[in-house]
Parts: sequence; C-alpha cells; structure tokens
Amino acid sequence: MAKTRPPKKDLDSYTIRGTNKIVRVGDCVLMRPSETSKLPYVARIEKIEADNRNNIKVRVRWYYRPEESIGGRRQFHGAKELFLSDHYDVQSAHTIEGRCTVHSFKNYTKLENVGAEDYYCRFEYKAATGAFTPDRVAVYCKCEMPYNPDDLMVQCEGCKDWYHPACVSMTIEEAKKLEHFVCSECASDADIKTNENTFSASPVADSKLDVAFNVIEHWKVETETLEVAENAQFKSTLMDKSGEEKKMKVSSLVLNSSHCINTIFMGM
Repeated sequence: MAKTRPPKKDLDSYTIRGTNKIVRVGDCVLMRPSETSKLPYVARIEKIEADNRNNIKVRVRWYYRPEESIGGRRQFHGAKELFLSDHYDVQSAHTIEGRCTVHSFKNYTKLENVGAEDYYCRFEYKAATGAFTPDRVAVYCKCEMPYNPDDLMVQCEGCKDWYHPACVSMTIEEAKKLEHFVCSECASDADIKTNENTFSASPVADSKLDVAFNVIEHWKVETETLEVAENAQFKSTLMDKSGEEKKMKVSSLVLNSSHCINTIFMGM
C-alpha cells in the first residue's frame, strides 16, 4: 500500500533567519538572488507552509523590475518602480533577506523621505505576453512622457500642465529657484494673472482631465524588445520569455496592443 504524504501545515508568520524580524502573508520581502552581483528580488508572500520535517516554504508573487520585463527599462520608469506580475513561485523561506514596502504610485509620491526598502507599483504585468494593466497612462510635458517621480517638474500657473525643466530650456537649479512659472504658450496670453506660488514637484494630484476620443493608428513594432526577450533569464528557468511589445503615444501612452491596426478609445 502506497504511503500517503504527510500534510503540510500553514503558518501565520515566519521569523527571518538570523534576525528577529517577522514576515506574514501579504508582506513584501526582499529575496536573495542566485548571483551576489544582482539586486535582491522583490516578492509578495501569498502563503507560508511547513512540511513534516519543518522545512518552511513560501509561495510568492514576484514583482518585476522594468529591466526584467519584455520591453525593458524606459525613460519614465523610476529607480524604485516595480511591476506586480502574474508569476507565482515557491521558494525556501531561508532566501528571504528582509522586509520592504511596495507603495501605490500615489502614496509613493507623497513620501517625504524615501528609504532603501521603499518601492512603488503602478502596473500589473503579464510575464508571458508582456501586457500591462492598466494599459495606458497619462502623459505630461512637451515630450509627452508619463510621470517619473525621480524627475523634478514645474507647473505652469496658466494651463496647469507640468513640464520637465530641460524641455522648457531651463536647468534644474533654475527650476528650484522659481517662484512662478508660465509656459511659452500661456505667456502670450495677456489675461493670465500671476497667483501665489504653489509649486509642487509632483503632478500626480493634478493629473490631466479625461478627454475621450477615437484614434486609428498603425502600431510601431519595437523590434529590439525581441532581443531583450531572447536574452531574458532570471529568477528561475521557468521565466524564459519571448514576445513583442508594441507601443504608441498620442495624448496618453498605450502600453499594450494587438497585432493589427486598431480603433482605440484613449484618455488624456
């Protein structure tokens, strides 16, 4: 008669080896990579369990760094930005190095001091296809790029749009000394009144109003993403991926697309 495997026991918490720090289901953790030269992996604990030999395993949901995604790191990706993926894994609890906090994008931009263990996430990511949720994001400035919280931006007192100093022929030092800023388009409007300065380095709270419109566009295939996908090997052998990422910008950046010409409904 075949022996039955002893049932695993679900645990409420785990004390990180060599420390007195406790992690629980739902916590975000830093996990030791196989190569010491790499940054620690970031994951969210979904389950903690022990077998009959008291070997403790954690079921985790991985966060990807932008450079680990099919499309790679882009200009608007912040240094502490992560994507919550649909890639689950089971790892030894001994690989947990410490706790970290993955904030919402909005909450991250409100932090007065960003610590080493502070990260943020504004997208979910499908590892197999390279698709993002949400698949579009508001853009700012003349360059029409999404907001990167690492970059200083100035707000026009007229139109309330946000601009990178370099995009309006200004140095960062000059921008920091500003008491008022009016963009070139608004500067020609003689009716603009100068108000008290309410300068902020974050456009998140003042994002553009949604203006819906239909657009038919050819998708631009960024072939270099295929090379990135072919060379992507990290975390485990299960994470080999290939695919294409197609992007376009109109008044919002679309992060996903199909493989044909589409009519899309976009918001600013």
